[in-house]
Amino acid sequence: MTLHHVSTGEGTPVLALHGWTPDHRLMTGCLEPIFADLPGYRRLYPDLPGTGRSPAGSIDSSDGILAAVQAFIDAEIGNEPFILIGESYGGYLARGLIAQQPDRILGLGLICPIGVALENAERNVPDHVVLQSDPGLFDSLTEEEVGDFAEITVVQTAATYQHYRDDVVPGLEIADAEAMDRIRKNWALTVAPESGPVYTRPTLILCGRQDSVTGYEDQYPLLPHYPRATYAVLDMAGHNLQIEQPDLLAALFREWLGRVSREAA
Repeated sequence: MTLHHVSTGEGTPVLALHGWTPDHRLMTGCLEPIFADLPGYRRLYPDLPGTGRSPAGSIDSSDGILAAVQAFIDAEIGNEPFILIGESYGGYLARGLIAQQPDRILGLGLICPIGVALENAERNVPDHVVLQSDPGLFDSLTEEEVGDFAEITVVQTAATYQHYRDDVVPGLEIADAEAMDRIRKNWALTVAPESGPVYTRPTLILCGRQDSVTGYEDQYPLLPHYPRATYAVLDMAGHNLQIEQPDLLAALFREWLGRVSREAA
């Protein structure tokens, strides 16, 4: 299977995996502003099977998605070491890749990743709250246009809504719902993340203090497996942390990338 993807820049490969149902635009929207003034990185943003312009084919499990990602790595990166980034479900897949091939991955960055509890009902998450909002933001919008933005976003401003419309909604609108439902029934990876050796390279784990989807508590137990991890829980941030706290995201990512590059040199 060939995954549709966007590739930008030259240098050390950086593979960025988006979350469940959106497409690569979720990752390009938040990461490209960071890499714009950081030369030396080749960013690869695939659409996972069943999302964006990547067909699901007969894939019916997370194992199948991970196999498609591995085939993409073989085709686009080859044997070259690379940096790995994952958001939400993409973070779960990224940890699955770490379990299979830790020696190839120069550094791991996670944004609002699924933690130790895979299923929503088993996660420790706070109730959704809104901490900042622009008056009248939704007055001229239909319920469909608002979407799940109002249900999970903590900072509800014109700026965060525009990023949501640009980065998240396009993927949601074209995802293969039938394939997603099929795969969702076999969500757990056969080779569980953290089942391999401790990962000793620079890691960054970013969580939203008000994230009502994946939370922040279930990520803390991951830390023994990632002894080089910065674990940051950001206030004023829910599951859309990347658009709610872009400046902190950029600062922490630049620091992490610096650690990765120094150790890879």
